[in-house]
Amino acid sequence: METIEASSDVLLQHPWLPISIDGCNLLVKSCFAETTYHILLTDMRCVWQETMQSAAIQSRAQELNKRLQAPVKAFFSHLCEVVRPCLSGSGQPSENQVGITVMRPEGGDLCLRLKSKLAELPFYWEFRCTPAPVDVVCLHLVQPLVSMSHVLQQQVEELEELLVTKDAEIQDYKENGATLSRARLQTDIFERHTYKVGFLAKTLAVVSSDDHGAKNFGDDLRELYTAIVAHGSKRKLSEQDQLVAVDPDPVTSSGPKNICVFGPRHDAGVEACAEGGEADDKQNPSSPEAEARDHIVHTVPAQQLITCGRAEQTSSKAKKKKVVGLFR
Repeated sequence: METIEASSDVLLQHPWLPISIDGCNLLVKSCFAETTYHILLTDMRCVWQETMQSAAIQSRAQELNKRLQAPVKAFFSHLCEVVRPCLSGSGQPSENQVGITVMRPEGGDLCLRLKSKLAELPFYWEFRCTPAPVDVVCLHLVQPLVSMSHVLQQQVEELEELLVTKDAEIQDYKENGATLSRARLQTDIFERHTYKVGFLAKTLAVVSSDDHGAKNFGDDLRELYTAIVAHGSKRKLSEQDQLVAVDPDPVTSSGPKNICVFGPRHDAGVEACAEGGEADDKQNPSSPEAEARDHIVHTVPAQQLITCGRAEQTSSKAKKKKVVGLFR
């Protein structure tokens, strides 16, 4: 279980990569360890995933390759070598050595069927991906994309403010007699509403087309995605550290704690609060500790004595036995 969680954390730091396999445009995330892997795929309509451990990899390899008797480490490095270029968007090493096809079995699953050669013998493998749960989709896709949209929107607003300022600066130059040396550098004054309407009219048709998201998740977006995910992970770690520092474990905290339970009457409150130091007071009734305790008890507000009366009623039965310490 720890291996699966560790691979999920590592996979979260990886950006989505656009790939094209067997005519299908997909976004993919993959993490290959020594004898395990975790893969995520999406066509912007559904998200699939598969997580495999060493024992499951051994079983599937023997299922697909009847004569294969090698341990996982012997062939898993070959699998990583031939499949990583396909899942990184860099293309296939050689059409004669490896081939990968996309299958869509019933039930909404996605299967990537791979064929290569291992020691001059055919080697087959299948990535049998199932629909990912909602929490995985939100963690790897929805939350980062929403954050990216917010960041990009802030960037657009700042650039709009900069354009307005630049127009004001150019206008001031013109009013003071400055002229352009080349007419082709002349630009219109930036107007936010007009620009937004024209921009949406030109880009909406392209953005809403099929496979646009899978094809155009470029380097800038991948860099922004990685930065947002890394910042979110650091923030969660810092929040956990703050919680541990502010709210320590009460069981392990050191130092005696005196709890005074006040009853509905003033006399009962005095009697309950003085119970912890009764033995010491009998030995030394004029001690400074006893005087200070009497002063605290007699200066307790009446409202606090009344509100704490319920605590005495619920805990009176629990005080029948004295608490025995670790050392007798």
